Amino acid sequence: MPEYCDVALPVPLDMTFTYKVGDAAPVVGGRVLVPFRTGREAGIVTALHDEAPSMKAKTVLTAIDAAPVFDEVLLKLGEWIAQYYLAPLGEVYRTMLPLMAEVKKAWSYSITEAGHAALFEGATLGSSRRSKKTADEQMLEYEVLNYLTNAEDGAARESSIRSATGATKDILAGLVKKKWVTREDVSSLRDASRTVKVAVLCTKTPEGAEPSGRKLNDNQQVLLVALTVAGGRAPVDELNKLAVPRSTLQTLVRRGLVEIVEEAAAFHVSGSEIRSPLDFTLNGAQQAALQAVNQAVEAKKFSVSLLHGVTGSGKTAVYLAAMQQVLAAGRSAILLVPEIGLTPAMAANLHRVFGEQVAILHSALSNDERAEQWHRIHDGAARIVVGTRSAVFAPVQDLALIVVDEEHDSSYKQEETPRYHARDVAVMRGKLSGAAVILGSATPSLESFHNAQKGKYQLIELRERVEQRPLPEVELVDLRLEYQQTGEEHIFSRRLMEEVSDRLARKEQAIILLNRRGYSAVVLCRTCGETIQCKNCAIAMTHHKGSPRLECHYCGYRLPVPKLCPKCQSEHIYFLGTGSEKVEEELHRAFPQARIGRLDRDTVRGRHDFERVLNQLNAGDIDLLVGTQMIAKGHDIHGVTLVGVVGADFALGFPDFRAAERTFQLLTQVAGRAGRGTTPGKVILQTYYPEHYAIQFAQQHDFNGFAAKELQYRRWMHYPPFSAVANVLIRSDKLDLALRYSGELGKWFERTRAENVRVMGPSAAPIVRLKRDYRYHFVLKAQSREKLNGLLRAMVKFAESQKIPRTNVIVDVDALSLL
Repeated sequence: MPEYCDVALPVPLDMTFTYKVGDAAPVVGGRVLVPFRTGREAGIVTALHDEAPSMKAKTVLTAIDAAPVFDEVLLKLGEWIAQYYLAPLGEVYRTMLPLMAEVKKAWSYSITEAGHAALFEGATLGSSRRSKKTADEQMLEYEVLNYLTNAEDGAARESSIRSATGATKDILAGLVKKKWVTREDVSSLRDASRTVKVAVLCTKTPEGAEPSGRKLNDNQQVLLVALTVAGGRAPVDELNKLAVPRSTLQTLVRRGLVEIVEEAAAFHVSGSEIRSPLDFTLNGAQQAALQAVNQAVEAKKFSVSLLHGVTGSGKTAVYLAAMQQVLAAGRSAILLVPEIGLTPAMAANLHRVFGEQVAILHSALSNDERAEQWHRIHDGAARIVVGTRSAVFAPVQDLALIVVDEEHDSSYKQEETPRYHARDVAVMRGKLSGAAVILGSATPSLESFHNAQKGKYQLIELRERVEQRPLPEVELVDLRLEYQQTGEEHIFSRRLMEEVSDRLARKEQAIILLNRRGYSAVVLCRTCGETIQCKNCAIAMTHHKGSPRLECHYCGYRLPVPKLCPKCQSEHIYFLGTGSEKVEEELHRAFPQARIGRLDRDTVRGRHDFERVLNQLNAGDIDLLVGTQMIAKGHDIHGVTLVGVVGADFALGFPDFRAAERTFQLLTQVAGRAGRGTTPGKVILQTYYPEHYAIQFAQQHDFNGFAAKELQYRRWMHYPPFSAVANVLIRSDKLDLALRYSGELGKWFERTRAENVRVMGPSAAPIVRLKRDYRYHFVLKAQSREKLNGLLRAMVKFAESQKIPRTNVIVDVDALSLL
């Protein structure tokens, strides 16, 4: 066994750390628990060697894994992500491995001699008037010290201290700072297996008596009857819901009538009630697409195909049929979807086709559930994986196919370190694994479409809907003319109201899209003009009427709805703008008999809320569904014949070169929800920009026309896909530091001219303050990704040399948002 190992730790430092192996037996690609600074961290072993470091090395505490959790491909993929996206390798590996549940973080506190002296002084002299803390806070400190004095060995876990004394983390941190107590990391491994306690009936009790002849009381009989009805076994949690004391069950256990056993907890795959896309026969275009995909898979070589099919053309059926072929060959496949909300429906489809071979990975699962699913995949029990962007790291065996559904969706880009794009990572993983990659969308990203035009990707097209169903007719309503003709500004145009009334009369369903949640977008004072803004962000607070509250949609800060202006104390508070909550209210007023549902971030709190609403829509229990962009993606609801777009062209006014592309994609996608059944659909698109080319091409369902026009503009302005773009964001909670850091980097960029790399900035970010941080940024454009990466890497090194903290410099390669 080599004497040393290099470990990648989840810290914001671009380096690995060398440790002595000691008595542990680490493996490359496996996890180890190591001491780091004053605590403990779990990291990934990247190398084993005998080369001693220049300083004394600490020793590995324990090897968590006997076998690697990352194979060679995943280790290389992590290295590529760290290199390409300029992210610390340890943070990349932490993102790739959802096993945090297997390491239990814990801290232990011990009283020092100084702490004993302080406790004695406090007992004899009382609280100190010189202290900046209140008398109550000082009493809490003495309670902690007293608790530790009486604890075994003068030490106790943080959880025990806080439970017994009511001390906060700030109180404990203050004691450490005073050196009255010391803190030690005692993190350890834990079993993340999910289990449930089940009560099992051991013996039957005729006529309410035990074999000994002792009578059972009423509560005991209720429990025994419930167990008998349940077949002799039932989860303890279900029995606890009965109207009997919990001690009753323990009494039955002591008497030997019931036994408590632990069993593996069941995993809820999906509650979605859907039609399988394989319920119909593939048409000629689908069969041709399937044949092209199967040929790519059977070649066992890396390839990328762009499956461009109009909405409702049956792309999902092609995916599932291809995955059937992969599974039949004993190989594995990964299917990525952009939103957690799409996962249940897709998982239901997959589970119906592939049974227990399906595993699910997404952020709405608990840590224990993610660990359980990961181990099923790693052990080969599941060969089909469906999930959001993190599922691209699933440790499947013999990977044959990766499908990225709705590949254009911005949800695939992670907005925190590491800022990877799952679509591009999928392509790289396919390259490293020799697998076929399928990118599917009705509105492909211009980057992917351009690659297909150049021949870098194979282009597979589905130009018609299944069963020759027509694409919905799109009717534009010019809101400028609407206002001129009515003299009033309304949320809904007259044409939209007519069409909704018509659909309700015919017992059909409709979807209304407004891509803005809440009730009112802005709250201002009519007297002084003050807009109520978030205290942490340079953003107006959004009014939510149902709660009621004002909320910042960026940081989550909340305020009660004011009755007076906080600046001038005027009572003339005015609510401006419209959100999905207001749309729902107006629809209830206009159509009081209609059954109306809403789907946005306010109504979807838990992971089952999305399933519940969509199941109601599928079952015909909802007539009108109001929602944000969440309702526009991939849902197959056959009863929907009308889509009303109330406001989706706001984005055209954003300072973002992708604004037109995003608007076209959103309008096309939401239009695609109409007419997916036997009844033709219609779309009413309300807009203030009817002449804009994104609106015009969306009306005509003409992706190729839009792409040609937009690519022309991108070529002229040297934006992607004709150049690589990076956004360098400088942030600090202190304005002077943010200005100083951005100024220093700006001067460095001026001195360091890179060929064919254009640096714009520094300038204030469009949202200059966000989550308490002041923000300034540089936008870099380059013809060569290699030169761009080199310049960014040199910039990071310069920032480090100037003692600019790594966490204050955010590098976003291939940035999707410049806000």
